[in-house]
Amino acid sequence: MISTSNQTIKSVIAWFDSETIDSDEKQGIAWMRIVPFIALHIACFAVFFVGFSWTALIALIATYSIRMFAITGFYHRYFSHKTFKTHQWMETVFAFIGASSAQRGALWWASHHRKHHRHSDTELDLHSPIHGFMQSHMAWFLNYKAFATDYSTIQDFAKRASLKWLNRFDLIAPVALGVSLFLVGMLLNYFFPGLETSGLQLFVWGFVLSTVLLFHVTVSINSIAHIWGSQRYKTTDNSRNNALLALLTFGEGWHNNHHYYPNTVKQGFFWWELDITYWVIKAMSLVGLTWDLKQIPAHVKKLP
Repeated sequence: MISTSNQTIKSVIAWFDSETIDSDEKQGIAWMRIVPFIALHIACFAVFFVGFSWTALIALIATYSIRMFAITGFYHRYFSHKTFKTHQWMETVFAFIGASSAQRGALWWASHHRKHHRHSDTELDLHSPIHGFMQSHMAWFLNYKAFATDYSTIQDFAKRASLKWLNRFDLIAPVALGVSLFLVGMLLNYFFPGLETSGLQLFVWGFVLSTVLLFHVTVSINSIAHIWGSQRYKTTDNSRNNALLALLTFGEGWHNNHHYYPNTVKQGFFWWELDITYWVIKAMSLVGLTWDLKQIPAHVKKLP
C-alpha cells in the first residue's frame, strides 16, 4: 500500500517536474501520469456549453498555426535535425511556444525523434505502426518507458540552461497559454461585448480544442504517414508522402521525402509540394532571424 501511494505521489509530482520520471521501473500505460492528457480530451465536450463565436474560431486557428510552426519548424527541423541556424533567444522563444502545445519539452521531443530516425519501423521504434496503429499514434506517448528524456541523444542542445529548464518544467508553457487565453477572453467580453466571447469560451476554443487537434495531427505523421500515401523514394522504412497531412502539418506530410534525405530544411522537394514551414523559415532568414538553411542537393531531388 505504501509503495503504491509513493508511486502515485511521484506520478503527480511528475506532472510538474519531468525530472522525477523513472521510466524504466514499469511497462505499459502510465495512467496516473497522463490524467491531465485525459482531462484535456474530456474538456473538449465543453464546446457544447460555451458556444461559438468568430473570435473563438480565430483564436483556435491562431493558436493551432503558431504552435504547429513551433513544432514543425523548431522542434523538428531545428532541434531534431539542425537544418538551419538561429539566435539563442529564438531557440528559447520557440521552445516555449512548442512546449505550450503540451507535447513536452523540445529536448524530450527531439531526443525521441532522433531515435525514430535511427530505428525507423523496427522493434526499437516506439511509435512505428508495426506495433499497431494505436501504439504508433498515441499509446507510445503515454507509456512509462517513453516519459524520461534521454539526454545522451541531445547533448548539443542540452548544454543550454534555458532549454533544459523548459524541458524539465514543460507544464508551465501550456498553463501560461491557457490562463492567458482565459484572461484575454474576459477582457474582450468586458471591453468589446460585440465580439460575443468570454474567458471560458476562448480557453475552450483557443487552448483545449486547439491543443487536442494539434496533438492528433502531429502524431499522425508517426501513424498515418507510415501507412497511407505514396513512396517516391526507396527507404529502409515505411514512410509515405501524404498531401493532406502535408497541408495540415505545414509540410511534414512529405514524410517519404524527409526519411530519404532528412538533412534539409525543406521537406517539399518539388514546387507542387506545399511546405508552409519552409517558407516561413525562409521569410525569417530575410530579416536575419534564421540563416544557413540547408537546401536539397540536386542529386537528391532527382526522381528515381
